[in-house]
Amino acid sequence: MAKILIAEDERDIRDLITFTLKFAGHDVVAASNGEEAYNLAQEVLPEIILMDVRMPRMTGYEACKAMKQIESIRNIPVVFLSAKGQESEVQTGLEVGAVDYILKPFSPDQLTVRVSQLLEKYAKK
Repeated sequence: MAKILIAEDERDIRDLITFTLKFAGHDVVAASNGEEAYNLAQEVLPEIILMDVRMPRMTGYEACKAMKQIESIRNIPVVFLSAKGQESEVQTGLEVGAVDYILKPFSPDQLTVRVSQLLEKYAKK
């Protein structure tokens, strides 16, 4: 399956997402903040990045914007995971380069289906 980078500062949520995606057969690399995600993305070159918006050191928005400046990772699809569903939040996420926005809370099944759809849509052909 796919190599997925997740960035989530809340350990319980990070562990749940990691478990869910690993159970679905994916190779998962986890980061606990935006700066770590930015560095790991360049190292592991995932097929998709799932990132919380509100994180320490570097927000998801800042990390995504920085990633889009680097040739080797700029085309990796970034999806934000956030409890903040206001239109302005979603718009900001899309403006910094994200391809989608998944609202928390979500069920493990919903996440697995959504990730599969996104991988199918954005997988390198």
